Amino acid sequence: MKIMIVDDEKPALDRLSSMLSDQHDYEVCAEATNGLEAIRYAEQTRPDIALMDIRMPGMDGLEAARHLSEMEEPPAVIFTTAFGEHALEAFEAQAIAYLLKPIRQEKLQDAIKRASKLNKAQLAEIAPEEKKSRTHICARVRGNLELIPLSEIFYFQADQKYVTVKHSQGEVLIEEPLKALESEFEESFLRIHRNALVSKAQMTGMNKTPEGRFQLVLNGTEDLLEISRRHVAEVRRLLKSMA
Repeated sequence: MKIMIVDDEKPALDRLSSMLSDQHDYEVCAEATNGLEAIRYAEQTRPDIALMDIRMPGMDGLEAARHLSEMEEPPAVIFTTAFGEHALEAFEAQAIAYLLKPIRQEKLQDAIKRASKLNKAQLAEIAPEEKKSRTHICARVRGNLELIPLSEIFYFQADQKYVTVKHSQGEVLIEEPLKALESEFEESFLRIHRNALVSKAQMTGMNKTPEGRFQLVLNGTEDLLEISRRHVAEVRRLLKSMA
């Protein structure tokens, strides 16, 4: 059984690796120090289990687990954490496997034996206080996972069941509802049309066409997006506040 260890503290990585080295049925296939590395290594090594620290700089363990669940054969995820017992009740209630640091050998073995794949439904039920907006959007491109930093995205545009994610390196398709994206990223993205969410940071101006329609001008792309009349005032206010 292949196991990937993910922790931003090297002593924790070394301790878990040492504990697993004594077990003939397990092989440590990768060691990652953050969520981004974990996803890249998981694509390369296809682990059966991921021992995932929760608190890490950059992409934390909760977001990484969410992206890993998009793999064709996602690993089972066991969270490792230094939280106090009371803070773990939310995870325990959702039947998410976890290990409390410092991790004991017998607890590690029990968790691995009981590990089950962390699916999208379980991730959706993580306690609200532990859910944060993602730092990346995950898309499947030619069978592999591609992570697009939120900071590089110009806009999301819905077209039937798919949403186009336009970013600095191109565009990808995802199957997430635009309404859910709007709710998650309301601080950094603005609805300008029933089919479009735009990065507030990329908005630079608006044009009025000869037909009387309004279009949004974005920094870094020549794409002009239509602004519906009900959103014109809000877009104008935001642009004015940024001037």
